[in-house]
Amino acid sequence: MDSRPVGFFDSGFGGASVLAKALSMLPNEDYIYFGDDANAPYGDKSDGDIARLTFAAMDALASFGVKAIVLACNTATATCVGDVRKHLSIPVVSVEPAIKPACGTPGSGKILMLGTAATTRLARYRALCARMPRPERIVSVACPGLVERIERGLIRPGDFDDLLDSYLSFLHGKQIDGIVLGCTHYVFIGEAISVYAKARFTGECRLFDGNAATVRQLGRVLEKNGLVNGAGRARVEYHTSGDRARLEPLFRSLIQSEDRAF
Repeated sequence: MDSRPVGFFDSGFGGASVLAKALSMLPNEDYIYFGDDANAPYGDKSDGDIARLTFAAMDALASFGVKAIVLACNTATATCVGDVRKHLSIPVVSVEPAIKPACGTPGSGKILMLGTAATTRLARYRALCARMPRPERIVSVACPGLVERIERGLIRPGDFDDLLDSYLSFLHGKQIDGIVLGCTHYVFIGEAISVYAKARFTGECRLFDGNAATVRQLGRVLEKNGLVNGAGRARVEYHTSGDRARLEPLFRSLIQSEDRAF
């Protein structure tokens, strides 16, 4: 049994969507979360800046004595996860867009992948798409400005229609069988995206995210390395480079953790 915490990192509070899943699926673990909100979003930054900020965050989390780290940021994963794993001596689990399950959706319509500009342009993501059956179904769309609006706490249906129109109007009326939420922030606005899509596209418009798969992989990694905490109740320690007074109540509400220790 290893009672050390698991570290979580995202460019903002989007990774809290993965942490919420971990609290449900791995409730005996303790967690330390760091959001680099002062530098969010990462999606419009250069590869070099993304890597520099990610490495700084990884070192900060490692200094807390975590036993593993979840890189809960699609943009950071696509940019530098391989180098991060070489840099650290503890296991690193990373998020991936749920392209594979989405591409398993039956039908002749398109699979829409919503992501940051950085994620959708990078070779790691393009290689992932190329490995899929019928990759021509995949339509990758960069969504500048979406993370910033989510970071302001706007998560209701209708809060994003203007932005979504600017990205997706060329697909209106088309058959969309699946929509991949390729940024952990976007999971928090899944309802808003679903309402928007079903009013403007044909097809099932089923939403996919990789959060549960990421947590399952975390569980496997902890088990394989003898790092499982077999008893106890999850504690969450929150850190941000941004305005903690504003962000912590929002973070707490997003992981539904009023009864958890901070």
